[in-house]
Amino acid sequence: EKLSREFDILGILIEENKDEIIVKSDSSKKRSRASVGTVVSHIKNMIEGVTEGFTSRLKIVYSHFPITVNVASGKVKIENFIGEEEPRYAEIVGGTEVEIKDDEIELTGFDKEEVGQTAANIEQSARVRDRDLRVFQDGIYIIERP
Repeated sequence: EKLSREFDILGILIEENKDEIIVKSDSSKKRSRASVGTVVSHIKNMIEGVTEGFTSRLKIVYSHFPITVNVASGKVKIENFIGEEEPRYAEIVGGTEVEIKDDEIELTGFDKEEVGQTAANIEQSARVRDRDLRVFQDGIYIIERP
């Protein structure tokens, strides 16, 4: 697999030297040093994603109505959430793969941000609105982050 990203940060230089990547700044100010650390972290995440991949797990929790979760045409379809007739949908970002096993959802992918955003989309789409949250604790919750 291949990941690429463009870094548009002023004063940051990225050089490729044989088998290592050098990230440096033309200034020693705090903001420049922080930007160097950010770029290094992104590069490390990209390398880890391509070599090992990232996994996030979510748990389906319900007490009132059994929730049905399916994957359909690039979206996660959540049916019968707190007895609602209309299904709810969550967007699957990028090349993230979604696997549903009983009451758990496992997301895998090469890009950490895409896996994390897909998990957040699923969690937010199964949020209880206009009801007492102490009673209605149904939902889909992130239990393991990438």
